[in-house]
Amino acid sequence: MKPSTQAAAPKTGKPAGKPGAKPSAKPAGKPTTGSARQAAGKGSGHAAEADAPAGGRRIQVRKSGVHGKGVFARRPLKKGETVIEYTGEIITWPEALRRHPHDPSDPNHTFYFHIDEDRVIDAKYGGNAARWINHACAPNCEADDDGERVFIKALRNIKPGEELFYDYGLVIDERYTPALKRQFACHCGSARCRGTMLAPKRQKLG
Repeated sequence: MKPSTQAAAPKTGKPAGKPGAKPSAKPAGKPTTGSARQAAGKGSGHAAEADAPAGGRRIQVRKSGVHGKGVFARRPLKKGETVIEYTGEIITWPEALRRHPHDPSDPNHTFYFHIDEDRVIDAKYGGNAARWINHACAPNCEADDDGERVFIKALRNIKPGEELFYDYGLVIDERYTPALKRQFACHCGSARCRGTMLAPKRQKLG
C-alpha cells in the first residue's frame, strides 16, 4: 500500500489503505471511505541498508503498460537487493485524512504508505521514484519495513527493462463485494492475478 497506488490501483501512492478509517499494514491504498490499508510486511531491519544507494541509474520511471507510470530496472537487480526506500513526509493518520484527497479531481490517487496504526508516509512531499511502483499479484519485489522506514526489495533476480511490482495487499474490513473489488481492480495480467489489489480474506476456522 504506489499504497498507496495508481488509477485502478490506487495510485494512491501505492499503498496505505484508503483514508476514511485507519488502515492496516502496508501502503496506503486508495483513499475513499472505509478502512483499508496495505500490508507492508514487517521487516528484518535495514540499519546497514539504509545508506545503500536508493536508485542511481539502477531504475527509471516511465510509462507503464499496466497502469500510468511505472518503475523499471536499468541494470540487473539481484534477489534480496534493496532497490529503493519509500520516502516522503511521515504524518499521522488524522493528518492524512485531512489532506485527502491529494487531487480532488482524482480522489483515488494518493501516495500514502502505511507504517503503523498511527503513522503514514505521504510521498507527495519528499517522495521519490518508489511511489510509482505498480501492484502485481505475482510481484518481483516486496515492501519491507524496519518499524520506521520502508524499503522495496527484489524477490528474485530482475533483468534490465523489467517493470518492478509488489503486491499492495490492501486490507479492508468491509465485505468484499463485486463493486468493491472493481474499485480496487488489478490489471497486472499475471496468470495468478486475483483481479483485485485487495488481499484475500482469511478463512475463519471452525
